[in-house]
Amino acid sequence: MHPALFYRPGGRLSLTELSAARLDGDVVEVGEGYMPADTIEGPGARALSLSPLVPPGTAVSGVSAAWVHGAGDAPPSVHHVSRISVSRQRIGPSMRVVHHERRLAADDIRSIAGVWVQTPEATAVSLLLSSARSAEDEIWLHALIGVSPGLIDAVRARVLPLGRRPGAAHARRILESWRLRTW
Repeated sequence: MHPALFYRPGGRLSLTELSAARLDGDVVEVGEGYMPADTIEGPGARALSLSPLVPPGTAVSGVSAAWVHGAGDAPPSVHHVSRISVSRQRIGPSMRVVHHERRLAADDIRSIAGVWVQTPEATAVSLLLSSARSAEDEIWLHALIGVSPGLIDAVRARVLPLGRRPGAAHARRILESWRLRTW
């Protein structure tokens, strides 16, 4: 999606003007901004909408990456970003963004509309491992698998060889239940 087709409040149009355009049916709300109503809401629009929340040296990850890749209709209320730079940055606290210090591997990210985003496979693996601590992560994981059923085999191949690590036993139980389920 071209950035010229995405409107943020305070940019070319004020929040009042964008709200009026939304009421008129000219634009629709997507994440942190608006886009023309006749434009397809795809990963590019979703990633672009999160760009103001993504500090330099980080990538959209976890439930936010699942939303970018098409899982769910509405974005999560709190977004997640993970470090991709070699050095650690000073990032101020935010009520809207959770910053994860664990560095993502270079092959686990890709650029979508100029925003670094965790790949669907890496997103599914991280959601699977964290689902032992968060029921929300399991809900987003199922939504992501629902839009990309082919991820199951890739996730299984990456998770089963893992040794002892937080969430691995829970992840194996979920993978076992997936074997019996048809998507």
